Amino acid sequence: MTVLILTCEEDVTADMVVVHLHGSGVPVVRLDPADLTAGVSLSGEYVHGRFRGHLSTGGRLVSIGGLRSVWVRRPGTPAGRAAQPSPWLTEEAAQALYGMLRGSDARWMNHPDAARQARHKPWQLRLAQRCGLPVPATLITTFPRAAREFAERFPDLVVKPVSGAHPQDPPRAVPTSRVAPDTDFTAVAFGPTLLQRRIAKRADIRLTAVGERLLAARKAAYPGAEPVEVDVRFAPPGAPWEPVDVPPRLADSVRTYLREAELAYGAFDFAEDADGTWWFLECNQSGQFGFVEVETGQPIARTVAEWLARPVPEETVEVDRTPTTAC
Repeated sequence: MTVLILTCEEDVTADMVVVHLHGSGVPVVRLDPADLTAGVSLSGEYVHGRFRGHLSTGGRLVSIGGLRSVWVRRPGTPAGRAAQPSPWLTEEAAQALYGMLRGSDARWMNHPDAARQARHKPWQLRLAQRCGLPVPATLITTFPRAAREFAERFPDLVVKPVSGAHPQDPPRAVPTSRVAPDTDFTAVAFGPTLLQRRIAKRADIRLTAVGERLLAARKAAYPGAEPVEVDVRFAPPGAPWEPVDVPPRLADSVRTYLREAELAYGAFDFAEDADGTWWFLECNQSGQFGFVEVETGQPIARTVAEWLARPVPEETVEVDRTPTTAC
């Protein structure tokens, strides 16, 4: 049975996993939904009480009934590179592709419905708190007065985007920034603004969760950093990422978070304070892990590959007798 990876063409993180899948002899097909109608084709038939569907890419044909898992890594917009792209065609292509895949018995990393919900920052914070993870005081508002009052209660704040990367081409990461004490919050009225109590961190923590396995790495804060430099992604070179053990109680909370969110994969970011407390910042349901694996040697790609390669229980396997090209 085949592993299907949905991602863009240039994705080093996916490349790392594909190497392990090939090494273990597991068939894998990789495609970008953006190439639908321009390099990727699909067909599905429901007749006599049974569904049969197929995907074709690069001269290979794979049966949807023969999928063991689907990794929704970083797929493009369905039919985004079609000869005549349009919002209507995108919706049609998305309905066809993901609707057909939902009809399979494949396991998802992560299911599109769960992934869509998990992207919402307010939802993340509430779930993390409910699961026992420490969460900094946070405000999301378009009321300047509410922002000013929040700043009076928590004078040391950071501001970050609610949604993540800025949607330009290519997408641009928007750094978390420290809020100056004399900030005028009038502009808050023009768009939702996320303010959060700054954690005076001594280290950043990246915890990569793959199923039940948790792989955490720690990067000590740069001692000479400027006060405004709070985002580890934009910090100057300093201490390397190093493997670190996950405290048992926190590990239980993370696994509860994954179960509640129905996620098979999550990249958790924490800020470690002077007391050693790990404060939850966010969980990216499709976050990168290559940079952590390169520096720490943690077998994250292999762990993802092993999860994707697990056999589908025999009672759920649909035998497809339609002739296909071997994948």
